[in-house]
Amino acid sequence: MTDVTTRTTSDRLVDLLHEDPVIASAKDAASLDAILASDRRVVFLLFGSVVDVDVIIARCKAAGKIVLVDIDLLDGFATRDVVVTWLATRTQVDGVLSAKTNLIKAAKAAGLLAVHRFFLVDSFSYHQLPRVVGQSRPDAIEILPGCMPRVITWLRDDVQVPLIAGGLVCDKADVMAALGAGAVAVASSNRDVWAM
Repeated sequence: MTDVTTRTTSDRLVDLLHEDPVIASAKDAASLDAILASDRRVVFLLFGSVVDVDVIIARCKAAGKIVLVDIDLLDGFATRDVVVTWLATRTQVDGVLSAKTNLIKAAKAAGLLAVHRFFLVDSFSYHQLPRVVGQSRPDAIEILPGCMPRVITWLRDDVQVPLIAGGLVCDKADVMAALGAGAVAVASSNRDVWAM
C-alpha cells in the first residue's frame, strides 16, 4: 500500500485512487463516523464550519485518511483565498475541493491537492470546462453528476488531468460505467458504494 500519512502529491493521489477508486464523501457527522470505520482511504469532507473543521480533519488524519475539504460548503467561511491559507497552515488537510478557480489556484500555491468541481448542466458548461481547467491547473477534476459515462469519455480527450465522477453514483453499475469511461475514481456519499 501507498504511504499516505503525510501530505500527498497528485501522483501519489492518482496511484492511491487506482488502488482504491471509491472516494467516500462525508456530508454529516454520522456518515463521517461510518467512513472512519471503513476501509476507504480518501475522504471528501462536504460539511463543517469555522468552529469545528480543524477537529474533523484531525479525526480523519488520526484514522489514516487522506482528506480533502469542500471549501464551498464550509459554514462561516467566505470563499476567499485566505480560507485556503488558513486550512493549509492550521490543519493537516491534504487538499481542497471547490468549484471556484481562485480557490483551486490558492490551494496549488499553498502546496495542497486541488480538485476542481464542475457541475455539468448543459453544453455551455461542458465547453467552458477545458478553458477553466487550463486556468486553474488542478490535480484532478470532479464531474457532477458522475453518472454520465458518455460525457466522461468526451472529457478524457479534452482535459489532461485525472477525472473523478461524483454525484448520483448509486450502485456498482454506475461505478463500473464511470471507471470504464475513463474516470480514475468515483466519489459518493452512498454507503453501499463505499462497501464495494
